[in-house]
Amino acid sequence: MTAVVVTCFVGLAFAALLVLVRLVRGPSVPDRIVSLDVLLQLVIAGIAVAAAVRREGVYLSVLVAVALLGFVGTVTVARFVERRGS
Repeated sequence: MTAVVVTCFVGLAFAALLVLVRLVRGPSVPDRIVSLDVLLQLVIAGIAVAAAVRREGVYLSVLVAVALLGFVGTVTVARFVERRGS
C-alpha cells in the first residue's frame, strides 16, 4: 500500500511541477488560467489520496468545497478574460 501511495504522490508532484512550468511560461492569460485550474485539480487529487490513506470521510466535504470553489473561480476569470478581449 505504501508503494502505491508514494507513487501517487510522486506522480502528482511531477505533474504539478510541469503545470507550474506552464504557469510561468504561459504565453497568454487563458493558458495561465487553465494551468491554475489543473493545479487545483492536482491538489484535489492529492487530498483524495490522503483521504484514502487515512480512511476518513471528513475529507470528502473538503474535496467538494475546493472543487466548487475552483469551478466558480475559473468561470469567473474566464468571463473576465472574455469581456476584456471584446
